[in-house]
Amino acid sequence: MDQKTKILVVEDEEILLTALIEELKQEGFEAVGAKDGVEGIDKAVSEKPDLILLDLVMPKLDGIGALKEIKAKPETKDIPVVILTNLSDYDKISDALSLGAMDYLVKANYRLEELINKIKAVLERKQSGPASGIAI
Repeated sequence: MDQKTKILVVEDEEILLTALIEELKQEGFEAVGAKDGVEGIDKAVSEKPDLILLDLVMPKLDGIGALKEIKAKPETKDIPVVILTNLSDYDKISDALSLGAMDYLVKANYRLEELINKIKAVLERKQSGPASGIAI
């Protein structure tokens, strides 16, 4: 695989953003970051990532707002999105899934290998064509 898979991480906690980008790079991905929903949408358009990790709770524009915009734009609507959340707030998670997010991770209790496996699974689902349903 010549071209690295590019992942956009949209996360307002700088320490976590830096850690996620480093972890993804160590796993062989290309990773770019954005610190809020507005910057996340801009980078989704300019960077054309293969997958977006999107925090739900952020300043300026939250993850739900950013997800709506990403899914509304023709140039970004097909990019798979995995929600990152601290919340055990299932209402927000189910909103995000109904808006087109493919999966989610609760930040407090994921391990790196779980994150990488989830990213690979979502990318494989995207390559295998339109999802017939969303597995949680």
